Amino acid sequence: MNSASPAGMQRVRTCARWLALDAGAQALSDCSSVQPWVKPYEREHLADPIMSFNPNPVPSVYLEHVYEAREGARGATGIVGGGCGCN
Repeated sequence: MNSASPAGMQRVRTCARWLALDAGAQALSDCSSVQPWVKPYEREHLADPIMSFNPNPVPSVYLEHVYEAREGARGATGIVGGGCGCN
């Protein structure tokens, strides 16, 4: 009862394979020319404490410095320092 011939089904499969191969080649060629869109001189703005997810970024930087000075001798955060605050 199926009206499609085996030759027609083979043609559809071949066409689908070519389309999948073309889509894969297109995806790979799109990824080959990726370049960073953030220039080195623009990165300083992204590293600004104001860009963090913290609601109070500036005060938290000061508190983090105090924490580093207190806990530096123990190595709690992985920051080097002697614990005296003279990083």
